[in-house]
Amino acid sequence: MIPWEERPNSSTEILWRYSKNPVIKRNAAKNSNSIFNSAIVKHKDGFAGVFRVDDKQRNMNIRTGFSKDGLDWTINNHPIEFIKESEEIKSDYKYDPRVVYIEDRYWITWCNGYHGPTIGVGYTFDFEKFYQIENAFLPYNRNGVLFPRKINGKYAMLSRPSDTGHTPFGDIFYSESPDMIHWGKHRYVMGAGYTPWQSLKIGPGPAPIETKEGWLLFYHGVLLSCNGYVYSFGAALLDLEKPWKVIKRSKSYLLSPQEIYEQVGDVPNVVFPVSAITENNNVVIYYGAADTVTAIAFGYISEILDWLKYEN
Repeated sequence: MIPWEERPNSSTEILWRYSKNPVIKRNAAKNSNSIFNSAIVKHKDGFAGVFRVDDKQRNMNIRTGFSKDGLDWTINNHPIEFIKESEEIKSDYKYDPRVVYIEDRYWITWCNGYHGPTIGVGYTFDFEKFYQIENAFLPYNRNGVLFPRKINGKYAMLSRPSDTGHTPFGDIFYSESPDMIHWGKHRYVMGAGYTPWQSLKIGPGPAPIETKEGWLLFYHGVLLSCNGYVYSFGAALLDLEKPWKVIKRSKSYLLSPQEIYEQVGDVPNVVFPVSAITENNNVVIYYGAADTVTAIAFGYISEILDWLKYEN
């Protein structure tokens, strides 16, 4: 079973936070400065994850972790050592991973340092041995998010082209590949500026969730305030067969930084969704808070879809 806590009687929010957040504190692994923006999936009789762990030198890297209940985690003391397809594949850093199971393996994407940020790609069958293949795109790119199945016979990915810095811009694009190596058929999905909370830039979050109405995508949006960037997240509904076509997009955010662990940390005022686990109508979203810790929120898929279609 996925982690779950019922909505408080006093709440009318579409998403509600776990009462014991954060579920993973910044020092939950050896030599860790912070643990956030991490990807979690069901695995065997529990859960496995690939975690962004910035160490005390402030190196950005990714590690494995395991849990029986999705709440109490044991995170590896050392970064993943990938078996590389080629020695020419370099990684100056790794951060903000996503994990999705497609066909026979768990595919991992992350922001990979190769002459600037781009989308690194790897896979594992068992969360013990990991293999790294070619980068998906040229620099500069972030937030590579795979769809959980092939679409019209092709692997499909969302991403956000960027620059070398903190990127004061960002729109979401769609790309597809026959082999996870060669990516093309790039399509514009949607951009920043729709409403103020997402006015500066946007980017895809967890792997899209397939529903009868379309692909449910959680995405982050950024507002430039007089006190800096503010990261919130909302949702969109994409066409099942042509996912670059947006059926509906949220005008309001679903979650914004309002709790102290979201407002105070290495980077204040950030909620950043990275993974979503479903069970029937229930969804639990793991998100990074203040670029420091990991927290979770709960919701009902049907309510989110209704909110997108009718209430928003």
